[in-house]
Amino acid sequence: MKKVIIIGSGIGGLIAGNLLAKKGHQVTIFESHSRPGGYTAGFYRKGYYFESGTVSFEASASVFKAMKEIGVFEKIDFVKQKIRFVSEDLEGTPETYDDYKKMIYTAFPSDKEKLDTLFSDLDKIVGLMGDVDKPMPFLCSGLEMLTSMLHYIVNSPKLIKLSKQYGRMTSSEFAAKYFEKDSKLFKLFSGFGYPDMPAMFLGGAISGIFSDYWTVKGGMQSWADILAENFRKQGGELQLDSYVDKIITKNGSAVGVSCKNNVYDADYVISAGDYKKTLLKLLDDKSFISQELQDNIDKAAVSEGFFTVYLGLNMSNEELGKYMRVPHVFTFNNKPGYDIYNSEDSEFFSKTSVSFYSPSMVNPKHAPEGKSSLMLQSIVPYHWLNNWGGGDKDVYKQLKKKAMEAMIIGATGLIPNLKEYIAYRDAATPLTYERFTHNTAGASSAWSWNPKKKFYKNTMSVNIKTPVKNLYIGSCWAMQIGGVPGALAAAYQCAKNIK
Repeated sequence: MKKVIIIGSGIGGLIAGNLLAKKGHQVTIFESHSRPGGYTAGFYRKGYYFESGTVSFEASASVFKAMKEIGVFEKIDFVKQKIRFVSEDLEGTPETYDDYKKMIYTAFPSDKEKLDTLFSDLDKIVGLMGDVDKPMPFLCSGLEMLTSMLHYIVNSPKLIKLSKQYGRMTSSEFAAKYFEKDSKLFKLFSGFGYPDMPAMFLGGAISGIFSDYWTVKGGMQSWADILAENFRKQGGELQLDSYVDKIITKNGSAVGVSCKNNVYDADYVISAGDYKKTLLKLLDDKSFISQELQDNIDKAAVSEGFFTVYLGLNMSNEELGKYMRVPHVFTFNNKPGYDIYNSEDSEFFSKTSVSFYSPSMVNPKHAPEGKSSLMLQSIVPYHWLNNWGGGDKDVYKQLKKKAMEAMIIGATGLIPNLKEYIAYRDAATPLTYERFTHNTAGASSAWSWNPKKKFYKNTMSVNIKTPVKNLYIGSCWAMQIGGVPGALAAAYQCAKNIK
């Protein structure tokens, strides 16, 4: 039996904790917040429920496998998501990749030849993305691992070829091959997912959003709570409101943590949080980390943050559904001058598209009777307007209010007279997310998705080991593109390495 300390109770920390406790280890999770979950959490305000960060996830075969092995699958009501797309040129709720293609062809008939060329290439990428019904190899061992890797082994020559062709190409560069820059189709394909994500992942992202996009009916917080309860039942200890201020090392090895002026010994420490802050802030002795590595960590780009508006509406789910039709709606209506990289554009939120998500349309219990809950989101330029006011609280409040008003106005394109129905409103900036999750700059999915800004050499590798012996990364930060799949893979690898 080993004594293991986990810093953070996000989805990675909770899964690692459950797996290790099940193996008989003595595990303690320290969580700085008052409830578990991290980005995979939620909260109530005046009877309305909202998601804290994550609203959906993919890699369901891996998630379901983990929940079954932990023993909580039957307690969680996973729900398949449908996505509606809306712009001035198209509207639809495709259920398959082919449906999506038909929607695009119908909206842009004069561009058929260009679309034929694009989809000819995109189809090849989609065809090699693997079977969504099989779990990631990182979660498997023995024959099961071989089976899960079979697709990639058989298709390795094609994968290598496509990786060389598209692995370091951004989605903007990919779109520019087929469409004129600033054209509607260029904006549509270059703006799908994270800014300048790898072209290699574009096909998978587009097809996966129809075949493998899920949420939790009870809300993400219910998922985290179920995992936390199961962890405790297996003998694990979860300490809430307990910020770890130091990772203690001895002879180049992690031997414990410091929390609230108390020292807790451990054989292993798993940081289920931000890689940067783990090594640059929490580590008590950085002398065995080269200055070059410290500089690389410090300069490494992280994924963009979100601005989220939370609205409680005096509108029934049925009435909201007349406008939304499904709980999750993506709009593509960026105004002239929109630039996700322009941090000095004071009018950015009047130009950006708005995505809509209604927790109460997934589950009516997420709002008072006869009312509904709605979230409006947009990806934000990094450190917008001197990082939201340069530390001036009054300026911060003004900018937050301005952004919120602009987002609400933008949302009226889908929901007319939205303002008249608002009973509750609030918003979260990247600074809000950083305060609650400790993710650098409020990063929503660990490191940058831009293939030209990679921290890890191999985009698909799982990197739990650090320069410090017995200190592991058990969060989405162990993979370049992070997310729930990254956190899951990291948790499993941590559990495998601690025997």
